[in-house]
Amino acid sequence: MPQSRNASKPATIDDVARAAQVSRATVSRVMNGKATVDAELARRVQAAADELRYHPSTTARSLSLGRTNTVAVVVPDLGNPMFQEVLAGVSTAAGERDYRVLVADTSGDPGEEVRSISDARRRCDAIVLVSPRLGEAELRALLPTLHPVVVVNRLPDGITPTIGADYAAGAVLVMEHLTALGHQHLVYLAGPSRSEPNRQRIDAMRRFAASRTEVRLTELPGGASIASGYRAGEAVLECRATAVVAYNDLVAFGLLARLNELGVAVPTDISVTGFDNIALSRFSLPPLTTVSVHHGQLGELAWQQLTALLDGVGRTDPPLWVPELEPRASSGVVPATVHGLRREAQRAATAPPPVLTGVQWRDDPVRDDAGHCLIGTLADGSEIDLVRSLDGAEMPPVHSPRPYLHPVRTAAGLDLTEVTPADHRHHYGVSMAVALVNGTSFWGGRTYVRDEGPTLLANHGRQQVLSEHAEDGTLQQEILWSDAQGGDLLSEQRELRAAVMSEHAWSLRWRSELLADQRDLVIESPATAGRRGAGYGGLFWRLGPATTTTVMGSHGEGPDAIHGSISPWVAFVQHRGPRVATLVLAQDPDHVLPWFLRASDYVGAGPALAWSSPLQVGNGATLTVSLGAVMLDGAATAEEAEHLAAQVWA
Repeated sequence: MPQSRNASKPATIDDVARAAQVSRATVSRVMNGKATVDAELARRVQAAADELRYHPSTTARSLSLGRTNTVAVVVPDLGNPMFQEVLAGVSTAAGERDYRVLVADTSGDPGEEVRSISDARRRCDAIVLVSPRLGEAELRALLPTLHPVVVVNRLPDGITPTIGADYAAGAVLVMEHLTALGHQHLVYLAGPSRSEPNRQRIDAMRRFAASRTEVRLTELPGGASIASGYRAGEAVLECRATAVVAYNDLVAFGLLARLNELGVAVPTDISVTGFDNIALSRFSLPPLTTVSVHHGQLGELAWQQLTALLDGVGRTDPPLWVPELEPRASSGVVPATVHGLRREAQRAATAPPPVLTGVQWRDDPVRDDAGHCLIGTLADGSEIDLVRSLDGAEMPPVHSPRPYLHPVRTAAGLDLTEVTPADHRHHYGVSMAVALVNGTSFWGGRTYVRDEGPTLLANHGRQQVLSEHAEDGTLQQEILWSDAQGGDLLSEQRELRAAVMSEHAWSLRWRSELLADQRDLVIESPATAGRRGAGYGGLFWRLGPATTTTVMGSHGEGPDAIHGSISPWVAFVQHRGPRVATLVLAQDPDHVLPWFLRASDYVGAGPALAWSSPLQVGNGATLTVSLGAVMLDGAATAEEAEHLAAQVWA
C-alpha cells in the first residue's frame, strides 16, 4: 500500500517508487516504455501510478529521452478551412503515435514565417510547413537547418520531403469544364503572389488559354479571403467575362455575396468556380462548382513522411495528389448574349430580325444530362437555341426542385425568361410552381402562414422527370411529384408543343395533366391563407429585367388592369436599349383563370389555380393546366397581341 503523503499535491516519481517498492530508475524506464523492465515490476509500477494518478513531467521526460514528442505545423492562415483540414490530418495521425501538435499561424507574412519556423523548431522534434510564403531561394536556404521537416504544397526539389497536389491539373480541369459549357472569356481571381499553388494554377491556365485560340484569359488580383473576393465584384463585371475561376472557395464565396448584392444571377449571368472543395462549398447559394483536393489526406501523408524521418528511414516522396472536379449549380452554360450561336442575337439594332423557318426538339448539344433544346432554323441556314429544358435536379431543396425552361428566346436571341434572380431566388424561368399541394410547397422559398406571414418551413417538395421523348416540335415528359417527406403525391404528363407562327414569331403550347393517383389533393395559395391578392401558383413565367416593360390585356393596359382579371391573354412588350421583344401569354379560351401578375418590383405572370379559395382534386381525378405563349421580335400592339393569342389555341 502506498505510504501516507500530502494528497493536495500532485504525485511524484518518488511517490510511485515508494508505492511500488522499486527504484526511481525503474519507474522512469516503465513510464518511458522501456522493454527491459521485468513484467511483474512493470505491472506494479503502472498500478501504483494509476492509483496515485501520477502523470510524468513532459519536460523531464523530454530531457531523459532527448525528444519532446511534439511536432510543429506552421500555416499562413489558420482561419482558412483548407489549412484546418491539413492540420486535422496531421493531428489525427500524430495522436496515434502519442505525439502532440504545436500550431503557428504566420498571417501570410514571410518575415513572421521565418521567426515562427525557427522558434517552433527549437521547441519541437520536427516541423511541417504548409504552403510557406517564403520565396523559393529563401525557403531552400532555410530548410537544411530545420531537419526533420516536411513541406506541404510545394513541388519536390529532390532534397526535402514534399507533399502536394497537382494544382496545375486541377486548373486545367476547371478550364475544360467551363469551356465545354461554351465559355470563351474567363477571369482568374488570383491568390497571394507568394503562394506556390497560385503560381502553378496561373501557369497552367495561361498554357491552356494559349493552346485554344478561342479562349481569352483575364487575370485580376484577388487574395485568399472572403473579403478579397467580395472586393473584386465590380472588377469582375467590368471585364465582361462570362466565367470566373477563384483562387479558392473562400474567394468564390465573397464574390458570390457581392454579385448577389449587385443583382447579378449565378450562373445565368456569370458562372463562378472555386478551388479546394471545403465543406461549406456545397452549402453556398448556389452550391459551388470547385476543384476537390483532399487536404486532410495531405496532412496524413505529411505525417507519414515525418515519422519516416524521425525513425531514420529517410524520405520517400509520394506522387502529387490528383484533384477532382466537383461540378455544382454555380457553373452553367454561357449566357445567351455571348453563346457560341449568339451571332443572331448580336446583330445591329437597325438590322431586320432574322426569319424563322422551323423548330425542332433535340438533345442538349452542350450537356448530355441536361435534357433537350428547341432549335430554331433561320432562313440563312443557321440555327439558334430557342429553349432549354432543364430537369432542375441541382436546385437547392429550399427552392422546391422542379423541371423548368430557361432560356426561352426570340428568333433574334432576346431572352424572355430569368432564373434565380436576386429578388426571388426560387423563381426559375417557366415552371409548374404551385404554392401548396396538400401542405407541400412546389413554389420554393417561404410559405405564407395565416396570422404569421411568410415563414420558412421544411415543406419543400420535388418534381422529378421520369422519362421524356422528343419528336420534331413536341416534347413529352412523365413527371413524379413527391411531397416534403419524399412520398409520391401525384403524377404528371406534360406536353410542350412548339411551332413557327410567322417569319418573326414562334409559339409554345404547354399542357399538363395532373393525376391524383395517390389521394385527394388540396391546392392552396397565400390568398387562401388570408394574404389578399396573392393567389399565385400554377404555370408561372418569370421574365428578366428590361429598360421599359409595357403590360397589356383584353381588360386594359398596366398591371393593375390585369392582376386578378380573367383576361384571355396578357402581353409584355420589353425594350432593352434599342431592341424590343414581345411575349404574349394566352390561356385556353375554354378555361380561363385569374391572372397573378407583377411588373414593377419584378416581371412575371401565370394563371392562378387557387386565386381566392382552395382547389379540390378528388382521388383518381385529373387536373388540366395549360398555357400558350408567343415569342415575337418587335413591339406588338394590343390588337396584334390579341390576334396572336387566338392563333395559339386555334
